[in-house]
Amino acid sequence: MITAKTPWKNYMGDVPMHLDYFEGSMFEAVEAIAKKYPKNVAFDFMGKSTTYKELVENIENCAKALKTIGIREGDKITIAMPNCPQAIYLFYAVNLVGGIANMVHPLSAEKEIEFYLNESESITAITLDQFYHKFEAIRKNTKIVNIIIASIRDALAEPIRSGYMLTEGRKIRKIPEDAPVIRWKDFMRLSRCCFYNYKVQRTGDDPAVILYSGGTTGTTKGILLTNKNFNALGQQVIAANPMFRPGDKMLAAMPIFHGFGLGVCIHTMLTQGGRCILVPRFTPKTYAKDLVKNRCNFIAGVPTLYEALLRLPDMEGADLSCLKGVFSGGDSLSIELKKKFDKFLYDHKATIQVREGYGTTETVTACCLTPSHMYKEGSIGLPFPDTYIKIVEPGTDKELPYGEEGEILLAGPTVMQEYMHHPEETAQTLRQHADGLTWVYTGDLGCMDDQGFVYFKGRAKRMIVTSGYNVYPAQIENILDAHELVQMSCVIGVPDSYKMQKVKAFIKLVPGVEANDATKQTILAYCRKHVAKYAMPYDIEFKDEMPKTLVGKVAYRVLEEEEQKKLAAAAGSVHE
Repeated sequence: MITAKTPWKNYMGDVPMHLDYFEGSMFEAVEAIAKKYPKNVAFDFMGKSTTYKELVENIENCAKALKTIGIREGDKITIAMPNCPQAIYLFYAVNLVGGIANMVHPLSAEKEIEFYLNESESITAITLDQFYHKFEAIRKNTKIVNIIIASIRDALAEPIRSGYMLTEGRKIRKIPEDAPVIRWKDFMRLSRCCFYNYKVQRTGDDPAVILYSGGTTGTTKGILLTNKNFNALGQQVIAANPMFRPGDKMLAAMPIFHGFGLGVCIHTMLTQGGRCILVPRFTPKTYAKDLVKNRCNFIAGVPTLYEALLRLPDMEGADLSCLKGVFSGGDSLSIELKKKFDKFLYDHKATIQVREGYGTTETVTACCLTPSHMYKEGSIGLPFPDTYIKIVEPGTDKELPYGEEGEILLAGPTVMQEYMHHPEETAQTLRQHADGLTWVYTGDLGCMDDQGFVYFKGRAKRMIVTSGYNVYPAQIENILDAHELVQMSCVIGVPDSYKMQKVKAFIKLVPGVEANDATKQTILAYCRKHVAKYAMPYDIEFKDEMPKTLVGKVAYRVLEEEEQKKLAAAAGSVHE
């Protein structure tokens, strides 16, 4: 049997191979830690601190308000919010009343939001005032009964609130007075109307969260995750980081609608006594400022972020000796970038190095991490406790010898329940083997050495990773092909020193349509309405004919190679 069974103990004696997992709900895990550390700060938001005791009180009031507006066990509630207090309260309140939280990117295009609401069958949604008009535009096409509108200003302390209203607040488009919504303060007041038991008993195996991914085919699917999936992740992350202590600060800038942000930066911290520094919208500059000002102990980010931090003049002379852990995920960390960032950390008094992780949304997020004291060049580390990884011939259950490249398979307590409404793809992705374990077929390629270290080699499925976000070309192509001026399209990822990849579209126009800038702008304006900001093509190139494969499909690899040659030629002319 070749499978590596969590070999942490060989390299880090105090990391257990097996853990006893909490079997209750996500809320109960937070509640238990709040009883232990009631006066500890749970999170900070723009200068205002909230203790664990206050956190639980706000969650309970929020749960009573949800019960008052008619939320019942199993109902789906969409949360389209940045990292802010209201999002945290509502996330756990939905869990407390037995609902399922549907996590959505607030910058999604209108049609994407409509899809997320309908796919999840949500009956209530919460978003910020600045996104209200997008929700109102598509509301009639969904089953949404209530829209709760929150505002960043409601979570701010004076005088920051006044400053916010004079700057950012002024830019927000006004919501009509008679808009059919429930404002956050009015919503919370509804808690006073709940006189009966609002707490619903849930177990670790009950579904709790929906996150989105392209699955193995690149079509957006809702991934149904359980209470135990999240609680187990929290315990695994801390077990793999024995230097963690309650009260340690995590810079929570990774978004709450992403498994990495929600699972590692928020839920892990709040179930283990950590302190989250909530960042609602970040740039590398604000990230650097928050990191230094708050003396954070742990930070998590995508390679793009670390690349940007290297370029910031603001970091000159910054003291990062407070850092205990720096985690990179969401995309491959190049060997060169790791070397540069490790030197950056050393030059800024940190005693640690960046640690790369690997995972999929089908397992919430990370399930593999580089040990803190041992690095192997090109490796994404070792599986978490109770998480198993094996390398097989793609699509089969035939294990390959150490060092041989194949498909990466994952098994463990964080494996999803299913893709909602997609039983065929669920069966294709989740398969039970003779060992009795249910394995996730990731579609990613990699190998494993004889010490259990895993090496990521590439994605078998077609996907673009831009600034840590997964973009599925097939989705963008479907949108482009639906436009009346487009006969055929192909979307590729173009290498970029900052974003790692950026999205470019190639289009063959309908006969008779002119390939000019006006046509390009028309199609880009259409994209802005249907495509999320991070997935927007940075450029459109018109083609008279698309390159084809032998079976007649668009040869996207040919377009990728052409683009690589253009970039190489441009780089050559710069150096001459």
